[in-house]
Amino acid sequence: MEKMRMESMDIVNQNIEKIAELFPNCITEILDEEHSTSEKKVYKQAVNFGMLKQMLSPNVIEGDEAYEFTWVGKKATIVEANKPIRKTLCPCPEESVDWDTTENIYIEGDNLEVLKLLQESYLDAVKVIYIDPPYNTGSDFVYRDDFEVGRDEYDEQLGVFNDESNRLFKNTDSNGRFHSDWCSMIYSRLLLSRNLLSEDGVIFISIDDHEQENMKKICDEVFGEDNFLAQVVWERAYSPVNLKRHFSESHDYILCYAKKLEVAVCNGLPRSDEANDRYSNPDNDPRGVWKSSDLSVGPIVQSKVYEITTPSGRKVLPPSGYCWRLDKATFEQYVADNRIWFGSEGNNVPSIKRFLSEVKQGITPMTIWKYTEVGHSQDATKRLKEIFDGKAYFDYPKPVDLIKRCLQLYSNQESIILDFFSGSATTAHAVMQLNAEDGDISRGGYDRASQIYYGAIA
Repeated sequence: MEKMRMESMDIVNQNIEKIAELFPNCITEILDEEHSTSEKKVYKQAVNFGMLKQMLSPNVIEGDEAYEFTWVGKKATIVEANKPIRKTLCPCPEESVDWDTTENIYIEGDNLEVLKLLQESYLDAVKVIYIDPPYNTGSDFVYRDDFEVGRDEYDEQLGVFNDESNRLFKNTDSNGRFHSDWCSMIYSRLLLSRNLLSEDGVIFISIDDHEQENMKKICDEVFGEDNFLAQVVWERAYSPVNLKRHFSESHDYILCYAKKLEVAVCNGLPRSDEANDRYSNPDNDPRGVWKSSDLSVGPIVQSKVYEITTPSGRKVLPPSGYCWRLDKATFEQYVADNRIWFGSEGNNVPSIKRFLSEVKQGITPMTIWKYTEVGHSQDATKRLKEIFDGKAYFDYPKPVDLIKRCLQLYSNQESIILDFFSGSATTAHAVMQLNAEDGDISRGGYDRASQIYYGAIA
């Protein structure tokens, strides 16, 4: 038999749930004063009556309006991010390799505290930040930024610790502050991380659909929406999960922001051998290999429609509805400079010669990254298990090639790299691999996880 509830139905909550079904945008969170204490705050759902009134009115309801993004605990998060701490970093030579010569550091500690400690030494110094924070799927551990709570008290309240006594709690979707807690956690850390970015620095953030919308709004606020660079779609899976009821998710996102858009410089992607192999030099041009580019273009501009006579005497016009890419005077200059190709017999429709030596060496990246280019999560898991003798210590690790692409786009051999959600240390792996490819160890970085920070001081 089911146990008796020994209490009457909560009619208010039932009514709120009914309103939520009809008007989900009218539901908000407020402090539950009845169940809150000085040590622990409890929140409950409530109705935003102003919004409900507007939803039920055909007219605009009077009142102040502002475009803003807020949540329960946002102001307290700002206070916590700005609050100084009396701590320091302690070296551990006995746990290190090549302590006297290494140019890389891995720091263990709570990442909010570590970010505060880095403010003085690495202010405006970090070229690229990559983070892979908790996705808030309903079972993630997120940080509890109450550093005044002792371990015994905290254990009693939450019952969740990691081995290093870091203050974590499981943010389940039954929590009344499910999104608010996550937003507070990431907001304080992004505020501090922005201070560490150099003027031309860039941050990459991996995220999925659970918090992508909130992450984008937080980044717009912290870094400025004018400094938004891209929202990359990474194809993280190569096969569907047939157990899914509706859609099998095959992608994650990578948000990219500059500290100052006007000074950030994208290196582009390295040119592939396949792309370079498309160039040849059939006429032995001393400027080197080249490939032909169409001379015609649309839509039509009448001033660029004219007859061209090929060296063989053939007369040609642009296709119907098109014009030549060059005006007549510029075309004649190109001919004089041997930049127009009429074919080996001099009878072809003319085309423009594009020399490899004059082509931008960095290819502009697109915003869809296929797993064939940067790897997928299944392969990353497999490779990580190989490193740890077949044991899977990490869930959903990122491929090294994915992080390498982020670093290649905006860093160089002298750059400092930061990751304050290190996890399986893929960022550290990517930095080391790039160093090996460069034949140089000067590229450095910090890789700081749920409790770790890695880096090079060079």
